[in-house]
Amino acid sequence: MSYTIKDVAQKANVSVATVSRILNNLPGYSEKTKEKVLQVIAEMGYQPNAIARGLINKKTKTLGVLLPAVSDTFASVVLSGIEDMAHELDYSVMVCNTDKDGKRTMKYLQALREKQVDGIVFVSEFFKEEYYNAIIAMNLPVVLVSTKSQYDIPFIKVDDREAVFDGVNYLLERGHRSIGMIAGTKGDPIATLPRIEGYKRALKEKEIPVDKRKIAFGDFGFESGITAAKELLDQNEDLTAIFCSSDEMAAGALSYLYRMSIRVPDQISIIGYDNTKVAEMAIPPLTTVGQPLYEMGKSAVKMLLDRETAEQKSVFMPHHIVERETVKVIENKETE
Repeated sequence: MSYTIKDVAQKANVSVATVSRILNNLPGYSEKTKEKVLQVIAEMGYQPNAIARGLINKKTKTLGVLLPAVSDTFASVVLSGIEDMAHELDYSVMVCNTDKDGKRTMKYLQALREKQVDGIVFVSEFFKEEYYNAIIAMNLPVVLVSTKSQYDIPFIKVDDREAVFDGVNYLLERGHRSIGMIAGTKGDPIATLPRIEGYKRALKEKEIPVDKRKIAFGDFGFESGITAAKELLDQNEDLTAIFCSSDEMAAGALSYLYRMSIRVPDQISIIGYDNTKVAEMAIPPLTTVGQPLYEMGKSAVKMLLDRETAEQKSVFMPHHIVERETVKVIENKETE
């Protein structure tokens, strides 16, 4: 038989509030009463759930995490940081995969509301007005990771424009002048357009014309990297390097070049974005622009649970170039 907190209170001849205070280590009862209630709990085998414990302190010690399947490796690293920090702070995590187009997001927000989570971490997905309205109605703290919105919601992310600018400059400094780009989802204002702006700015500062034929679009996944690499090579015979907006698309590009017997980096150099395990496991190992994905996940939880911090300004995390084996230095490069 499953007992409730009311059953415990009745058998111990105390109020439900007293049982709740004892379960949550709050004051307001004698040591004798505490011993009596704990004895009844042991005899009945009562197991308080998170919702019951939260009746008094308004906390379920549970966080909701919403993330789309943009990139399995990307999401897994961020999620690892979120879960590690949450468990360190004695919180549980409910993970909601909203799919690529976020069509499940509203359903999950309703589910998280019913579960009375203490806060929500929103990863990577474009933050729509309907999400904002739903979360405001829930009166919950929320932190965005690797995305941002037009609303006053704190976020943690890398400055994509600067990160891609530095990545393309890395290629330019090594003598490359015909550089293609595999961007993300076409029209995406969060992860695609800023990265294209960074690419264009790097070229313009070296007075290199921007050619739209040298920009192909994918969806951040492996297969789209294959398709986009083929498109770039079909339209641009002079390419010496390709900048990819995710490591998974870069892995797809590497796969296509291998099938075409095009040697990397001898004939074409490749650089990725994220520094996930895919970059380490690629053959050859992938040079990439590293995001501190794990740290971003941990920082999001700390920001979420610290109301003061969450009300302050958002955070841009540092990026860096991780040098491996997919970028070649072109000899006799132009004098700067």
